Amino acid sequence: QVQLVESGGGLVQAGGSLRLSCAASGRSFNKNAMAWFRQAPGQEREFVAAITWIIGSTYYADAVKGRFTISRDNAKNTVYLQMNSLKPEDTAVYYCAALRVFCSGSGCYVTQANYDYWGQGTQVTVST
Repeated sequence: QVQLVESGGGLVQAGGSLRLSCAASGRSFNKNAMAWFRQAPGQEREFVAAITWIIGSTYYADAVKGRFTISRDNAKNTVYLQMNSLKPEDTAVYYCAALRVFCSGSGCYVTQANYDYWGQGTQVTVST
């Protein structure tokens, strides 16, 4: 069984920063990519950022480009999301996800249905 455990969420003022972590544990599996999605109250879950596991190519939603940075530590089986210049509209539950099967291109990595494993989510709240 694979587990993804997020940490690092919390309450921060607008303009502040947070760093989310997601550690994969349990049965080892080949990862094509890992990603972050988020879901705000009353809204559908949306793509935030993804990173391919071997090469480290990154993909970002337009809403977070230039403010968020996704990275990974292969040895620790961990993916990070550095969030800077946070805005109230970034308030959401942030979910980590892992993609096992091979696919490529941005269309692959932004599609939730392609991901095999999900974390339980961590709350990020940005106050004005």
